[in-house]
Amino acid sequence: MPKPHTYAVRVTWTGNLGTGTDTYKSYERAHEITAEGVPPILGSADPTFRGDPSRWNPEQLLLAALSQCHMMSYFHQCAVNGVVVTSYVDDAAGTMVVAGGGGHFTEVVLRPRIEIAEESMRERALALHGPAQQGCFIAASVNFPVHHEPTVTVRA
Repeated sequence: MPKPHTYAVRVTWTGNLGTGTDTYKSYERAHEITAEGVPPILGSADPTFRGDPSRWNPEQLLLAALSQCHMMSYFHQCAVNGVVVTSYVDDAAGTMVVAGGGGHFTEVVLRPRIEIAEESMRERALALHGPAQQGCFIAASVNFPVHHEPTVTVRA
């Protein structure tokens, strides 16, 4: 039987300007995301939806979660398959469309730039993105495609 994992966060709205949500323009979208043992994340809405551009929005956090999850899953695959990663930077991008009263992501593209220890590891380093995708819990939980465009270089 699979072991369940549970997670808990608290989202606290801090944007009441005195009249609550009296009108669409009468409140800030400011909020704080907290969890036990970690520093808070200051959140808001996307600036398009009257949010504060100096704070993280939910769409960015979803993109970050996909990128982080893939990276951790990829590192596991590399570790058990003899690929030594010495550097990893992902410039992830996502596309969301808004229609009617809502919206949805249509795709995410992860673009990790990976540095490995030896040339002999290059082919495996590229191939391991497939198993890493399969092992990413967040990617398995979304209903849009998550693509990968990795670049692999060898440490000089």
